[in-house]
Amino acid sequence: MDNSTTRRKFLQTAAAVSPALGAAPANADSISRNLIRKENEIPGTTDWQLTRVRLDERGGFRNSDIEGYCSKQSVAAGESIDFFVSTKLENEFTLEIFRTGYYGGTGARLMTKLGPFPGKSQDVPESSRGEKLLHECQWEPSTSLEIPDDWVSGVYLGRLSTPDKTGHGYWQSYVVFVVRDDRPADICLQCSDNTWQAYNRWPNDFSIYTHPKGNQGPWADVSFDRPYSKYAQIYENPQSIGSGEWLCFEFPFAYWLEKEGYDVTYCSNADMVDPAYAKPNRFKAFLSNGHDEYWDIREYNNVVKLRDTGTNILFFSGNSVCWVTPMTPSSDKTNKNRIISRGGPYGGEYKYAVDREKNHGPFPHRGPDEGYLMGSRNVDPVNGGGDWICGKPDHWIFKGTGMKKGDSVPGLIGWEYHGDPPEDIDGLEVIAAGTALQGGVNPQQWTATIYPGAKDNFVFNASTIFWCQGLSSPPGHMLPWSHWSRPHGPDVRVQQITKNLLKRAIDGTGA
Repeated sequence: MDNSTTRRKFLQTAAAVSPALGAAPANADSISRNLIRKENEIPGTTDWQLTRVRLDERGGFRNSDIEGYCSKQSVAAGESIDFFVSTKLENEFTLEIFRTGYYGGTGARLMTKLGPFPGKSQDVPESSRGEKLLHECQWEPSTSLEIPDDWVSGVYLGRLSTPDKTGHGYWQSYVVFVVRDDRPADICLQCSDNTWQAYNRWPNDFSIYTHPKGNQGPWADVSFDRPYSKYAQIYENPQSIGSGEWLCFEFPFAYWLEKEGYDVTYCSNADMVDPAYAKPNRFKAFLSNGHDEYWDIREYNNVVKLRDTGTNILFFSGNSVCWVTPMTPSSDKTNKNRIISRGGPYGGEYKYAVDREKNHGPFPHRGPDEGYLMGSRNVDPVNGGGDWICGKPDHWIFKGTGMKKGDSVPGLIGWEYHGDPPEDIDGLEVIAAGTALQGGVNPQQWTATIYPGAKDNFVFNASTIFWCQGLSSPPGHMLPWSHWSRPHGPDVRVQQITKNLLKRAIDGTGA
């Protein structure tokens, strides 16, 4: 029996844990919880990264030699996803689809290779919606794929490649999408793809941050119906062309989780606006990962409900839950949650939100004070660099680390963080704290916190985008550097703290 047949039978048995399908076999829960371990027993591939990439201009963002986007942020097995591709020259291209994970340290597995397909140049759309300057592609689909039943939830990269027919080289870029599932799981790891899209400048300067009226107001609409250009913030990363910020600030967490054999499923921000997906008691732990700045208010309300019904919430992220982010359908109404905008700040009447309204508003929305969910808030300045400093070495999260008060993990704070925790959350503890330097000179205080939920659960806030940098450094990953500060990479203390938190979240014991 080949690998695909074995895995298909394995997944069909695991699917029986869904109550809608009737009584589950006695071993169904065990099978479901071992999906990721079984997946990572399959050999990976060393050839999944981008090799030859070229921007249209020096200092630019777009790679028009070959570029594309997907019709959905996430897709379930049995559903179809469309791929829209444009090539600068009329030329054939191939699409190789990889699932990112551990796979013995290779970082990805080749799932299928599609094509070759005829490639052609597709039009850059004109700005629409008046001063909103929306750039929404309406390209012809190049190919479609029905997701096979045996594709496990994860983050998938499609590598687009043109052949070398001129003797001047081939060219490549990515497309990215999530395969989600509906099974219970110990851990849900959320991609911060709303934030990827907010900063996406494709085709040149059309992000939420590059509107002529300013970079902090409610001026721009941006669409998922366009390619991801090169990541445009703190460092140069050619692997980001077409892949958003997945390989920059999030993949090291997934790689480490799968290496350690955790039972994890993956979702997009758009999935978490749906209460049918974010249903209570489905996950033991919900993880916010990386730079998770843009949340639709529906996601906020769903995560609050998860917390209040017993799910453990862990913010391994920074600058999170900062902007109320209305997600609306594409202009032709064919796909929901495809256009986002900056609706206004979270923060309620907290001074940072009030100042943002005063300085950059008026905004159509104001979200509640995110500190009462996260345990710490977005502060001003919210960016900088520093060391992550132990404040309560006797706390259970530090068990087995050997850390003493004042011990630090170099460079782990950055490039954005949280601080100023609400003083009236019962049981809230500041377990790490220190100073970050904006631009290397302007100090700001950050705090990492933990507080108890109502159902013997807890909410943890690591207070840094860079947490995953201390977990692993997989193939295809580059360590970041910002505000004259940088993390050093994997650290056994960061790994142990994370293990302690996940053990308590999953088992309710330990540490």
